[in-house]
Amino acid sequence: MGVTLPQLRALATVVDRASFTDAAAQLGISQSAVSHAVSGLEKEVGGRVLQRDGGVTLTVLGHRVLEHARAALASVAALESAVKQDGTIAGTVRLGAVATVCQGLLPELMPLWAAKLPNVDVQIYEGDDDEMPEWLEAGVVEAAILVEPSPAPSGSKLVATDEFAAVVRCDHPLAGLDGIPLAELAEDGLIVSTGGCEGHVKRMHDDEGLPYAFSHRVREMSTLFRMVEQGMGVAIVPSLGRGMLPDDLVMKPLATPRPRRLVLSGPASRPWHPLAQALVDAV
Repeated sequence: MGVTLPQLRALATVVDRASFTDAAAQLGISQSAVSHAVSGLEKEVGGRVLQRDGGVTLTVLGHRVLEHARAALASVAALESAVKQDGTIAGTVRLGAVATVCQGLLPELMPLWAAKLPNVDVQIYEGDDDEMPEWLEAGVVEAAILVEPSPAPSGSKLVATDEFAAVVRCDHPLAGLDGIPLAELAEDGLIVSTGGCEGHVKRMHDDEGLPYAFSHRVREMSTLFRMVEQGMGVAIVPSLGRGMLPDDLVMKPLATPRPRRLVLSGPASRPWHPLAQALVDAV
């Protein structure tokens, strides 16, 4: 009979929800039906796609199948939207964004989309800089706000520009400067975020001919801020993260401005979902 869309949808939903039970609830079918769909898919592709012992994890084959499953489901969703007879823009679109964008930019964009696209439900998926292009190509999300894409995908739109800034304690000697030289921060020990900022921070040092060194590497921005609060070092983060700062920290401009372009886009290598295009057109 061949692979079916319900089988692909079951696999993708189980992976997204990390549970057969939760996947069944989201799909509105029984858990046994989800299990049957995944088993049928495994029969068609000739191997296990999920390990079910102590949780739900993808096998090597499962990773390959999931990539194609997401692409197929995204294409079907795009087709369904494109052929609506009444021209109504409606449906659900998944949008990927990094933490600072979720905190500092989406609170402005979401009301705009709600006003211009009242029948569109925008679901936010938070991830790292490097995950955004991957999620777009794999069909995890239909649209994403990319950080400094090079090149920017055709049809994308610049939606904001912010700058990297230094974060220090309010009682730090550097807190009184209007612009903090990059070299000054190194003396206190640099705490960097592996969620996307580190590559930018390293390039700053390269551009200024400074050695790049860090005292700590963390993933979560909240952890980074907590460590700066405790006097464990200083940090460089995007200025959109200002709203996440605790009261005893201050964000100061760098002496040499370091802008960051934020671009709203669909995938680079396949057709866009119509709702991704609608988001771009609305800003």
